[in-house]
Amino acid sequence: MTKLSVNINKFATLRNSRGGNNPDVIKAAIDVQRFGGDGVTVHPRPDERHIRYEDVRQIKKIITTEFNIEGNCTEQKFVDLVLETKPDQVTLVPDTLGQLTSDHGWDTIKNKDYLKNIIAVFKNAGIRVSIFVDPDIAMVKGAAATGTDRIELYTEGYAREFGAGSRESGVKPYVDAAIIAKELGLGLNAGHDLDMQNLKFFKQHIPWLDEVSIGHALVCDALYLGFENAVQLYKRQLQ
Repeated sequence: MTKLSVNINKFATLRNSRGGNNPDVIKAAIDVQRFGGDGVTVHPRPDERHIRYEDVRQIKKIITTEFNIEGNCTEQKFVDLVLETKPDQVTLVPDTLGQLTSDHGWDTIKNKDYLKNIIAVFKNAGIRVSIFVDPDIAMVKGAAATGTDRIELYTEGYAREFGAGSRESGVKPYVDAAIIAKELGLGLNAGHDLDMQNLKFFKQHIPWLDEVSIGHALVCDALYLGFENAVQLYKRQLQ
């Protein structure tokens, strides 16, 4: 079964735009679980423009499903937070300071030594590690050499091609990368721009997918459909 981890960053973005605590990010995390989500994802950034570091600490106290923290591991503050809260999974993303959203995967060959060292830090703390990679076979093979447990395929390219009507050619490099990952014994996650329209097709072509992390599209759908309904509809796409 492919798990749905709901990224709740957008709840924090809305809260921070007005101050106060509306919407309540902790309640959003509780509701993800109550509505049938398999996990909660957060992506704290150094400027705390959406999820704050204290949010992560508070969510850890109430989490009953899987907890996934994404972020830039070159920031020591992020590393310290992950080691403090000990989520089920940490997803390492090569963001730059002030980046709007994640837009590329790791160069796992160029950064092999660094990734091996930082991955070992998290694994020694009992935390499963996933690293963000593009659907490039060389990068997948490089990821296997770092000691990571999983990779997360960056799916913006697939979503763009799907939207342009080229879904078969759009999904092919992801299938190829996923096959190599499976052969190398890597777990497989996926995320970025997956939505109600393109998710089912992606899952059908990579049925051994472990987890998808979806935030922006699901929260946008929730505005019209309701949060509980949106979670359930996304779950249905993964069946």
